[in-house]
Amino acid sequence: MSQSVLFTPTRVGNLALANRIVIAPMAQYSAKDGQMGDWHLMHLGQLAISGAAALTIEGTAVTPEGRTTYADVGLYSDESQAAMASVLRGVRRWSDIPIGIQLNHAGRKGSRQKLWEGGAQIPSGQANGWSTYAPSPLAVATGETPPIALDRDGLVAIRNAFAAAARRASVLGLDFIQILGAHGYLLHQFLSPLSNQRDDEYGGSVENRMRFPLEVFDAVRDAFAHDRPVTMRVSATDWVDGGWSVEDTIAFVRALEARGCAAINVSSGGSSPAQQIPIGPGYQVPLARAVKQATTLPVVAVGLITEFEQAESILSAGDADLVALARAMLFDPRWPWHAAAHFGAQVRAPNQYLRAPPSRLQKLFA
Repeated sequence: MSQSVLFTPTRVGNLALANRIVIAPMAQYSAKDGQMGDWHLMHLGQLAISGAAALTIEGTAVTPEGRTTYADVGLYSDESQAAMASVLRGVRRWSDIPIGIQLNHAGRKGSRQKLWEGGAQIPSGQANGWSTYAPSPLAVATGETPPIALDRDGLVAIRNAFAAAARRASVLGLDFIQILGAHGYLLHQFLSPLSNQRDDEYGGSVENRMRFPLEVFDAVRDAFAHDRPVTMRVSATDWVDGGWSVEDTIAFVRALEARGCAAINVSSGGSSPAQQIPIGPGYQVPLARAVKQATTLPVVAVGLITEFEQAESILSAGDADLVALARAMLFDPRWPWHAAAHFGAQVRAPNQYLRAPPSRLQKLFA
């Protein structure tokens, strides 16, 4: 059997990766006051011994009001940093997998119930609710409380909060940062004309709408350890006529590349309830392909990638450089083990598990 592309090593900036499988960030809605706890140690711990090349901590708020729900993880205080440090110590004791973090501000999509409680907006003044902020005073959906439009001081404060979180991530020794510029959260809200109707230098043209997300990228890049990569996740399209488009995304990616971005994770949607998404296996791969054709940066494909041959074909066709798995990893935290067995490749595993494979797969572990 020829060597699987999925299990060839690669690099993102200075970060060496053993294979092309990245564990995507997955919100757990299990923090208290932004602080990680035992659930996160258990959740991240099992994924850290999966054989994947890298692990990304869930979307982590840079301010308390930047959380999507009251149970989101944050990195905005000494207490939240200490809680994350404790979890990381436990994970790193048993795994040397590179660990990164996704930094986010929810903007108008904040102040919500947990996903399994329906995800509805919690009005300011009610328990676990707060006022939200966005580029323009436009609610996500009819009947919701509109956000407060950010003024200049608000923009500076949020940009500084991203930088402060990046400095905390650097102190924690995290290996990379992914900035969330997708899924209808604050940075995507600035990018999309569906949510950004400002008439100052942060609204109007594509160049103006990109301005604040690029300022945030620059602030994070400057604050994070310079030998470690900073990447960006984008929604390549809003899936709404007149919304953010693939062509806009390519312009944004080229601007990020010029600023030292190390990789682009290509997702889609999240800006509008009117989105028409053609859901199906690998439905976002064509978007990754379009971005890859326009940049020299490593491109990560994500979205309903569940099968071994599917992941391999994405890489072998040149549609992306890496694949990111989320729900597939929740369903099967040993997905990379099973993929390696399928392709006759090898992964690393803890000594405690070396006797796990059946005799026909004794060469599974490197």
